[in-house]
Amino acid sequence: MRALCWNGVNDLRVETVKDPEIVNPHDCILRVTMSTTCGSDLHFIDGYLPGMKEGDVIGHEFMGVVEDVGREVSKVKKGDRVVVPSFVTCGQCWYCKHDLHSLCDNTHPKPELQEPLLGCTTAGIYGYTHVFGGYAGSHAEYIRVPFADQNCFQVSEALTDEQALFLSDAAPTGYMGADLSNIRPGDTVAVWGCGGVGLMAQQSAFLMGAERVIAIDRFPERLQMARQHVGAETIDYTAVASVPEMLREMTGGRGPDACIDAVGMEAHGTGLQYAYDRAKQFMYMHSDRGQALREAIQACRKGGTLTVLGVYGIMDKFPLGMIMNKGLTVRASQQNGQAYMKRLFAHVEKGELDPSFLATHRFPLEEAPRGYAMFKHKQDGCVRAVFVP
Repeated sequence: MRALCWNGVNDLRVETVKDPEIVNPHDCILRVTMSTTCGSDLHFIDGYLPGMKEGDVIGHEFMGVVEDVGREVSKVKKGDRVVVPSFVTCGQCWYCKHDLHSLCDNTHPKPELQEPLLGCTTAGIYGYTHVFGGYAGSHAEYIRVPFADQNCFQVSEALTDEQALFLSDAAPTGYMGADLSNIRPGDTVAVWGCGGVGLMAQQSAFLMGAERVIAIDRFPERLQMARQHVGAETIDYTAVASVPEMLREMTGGRGPDACIDAVGMEAHGTGLQYAYDRAKQFMYMHSDRGQALREAIQACRKGGTLTVLGVYGIMDKFPLGMIMNKGLTVRASQQNGQAYMKRLFAHVEKGELDPSFLATHRFPLEEAPRGYAMFKHKQDGCVRAVFVP
């Protein structure tokens, strides 16, 4: 089959690779009908996350049609149109039973690569380094889905492919971010980042009762999306002297009730702090450019909630004292999509949440390297590149 493979830092190619096979009776084989880029992919494409090998198939946000099932699969059958959350869950361990699916104890086949770094193992994830399990990714014609009964969610005919696709990762990650933020009716929520996850967090914050949502980014077309599709107020951080000061001014001096970081380790910014982060990251003295996260900590009101959705590695100059003295509640997680799928399907079917506008550009799989380049450099207003094998 054809698949998009990582062959080195910023070296992606579409190649012919071996077709996936059922290796466990709980597996299924999915014919991928649509997949999409994610900002977190850029961290290993750019060389900031370790654990990739030449020839690895990448991609973790996808949907498709079931082609074959193992003998122990009972809820999924050939021909089903399904969407699959990006983390692989077993459905049986303590963490899965408590809806902490990204922490599943049983789906990481290479714990020796992750435990020295994190002190524990997370669930495995498709196409996202051997540190996270080494599973083949979804930018391919076919993919093996372990524990199919727990990880394949049938899509109703009421949903288009573009609406269902983003229920794999962007929508549940953003929705979870709002859910973790302890939003109460009348709250003001600030969200750093107007990419796919940030926009979904903004929409979800309104669904959970926020009165005001303030979106922070630098790209005019993304800020326009936040205003047009979400109804958010916006801040262009390149046009203000200080984002925290601007937020305090917009909230009567108090600060947002909840701040959500949907940016992560490759944050852009302005000023000396950004130059410092950039220089240290360039010299591999730390992995993260943390300006968005630091701003969120500075801006959040006393006693507020900070939620971290962006992916991070190692950062210095982290203002832990500010978190402690302001009494912030800090929440963070990789996405637990299986826990939110029923609610997300309902929101989309009722017209309360529509992630399809994220699909700004569509490419055949053979042009996926061009799609990633456009996505990485935000060319032509690209928010998400969608690939159709």
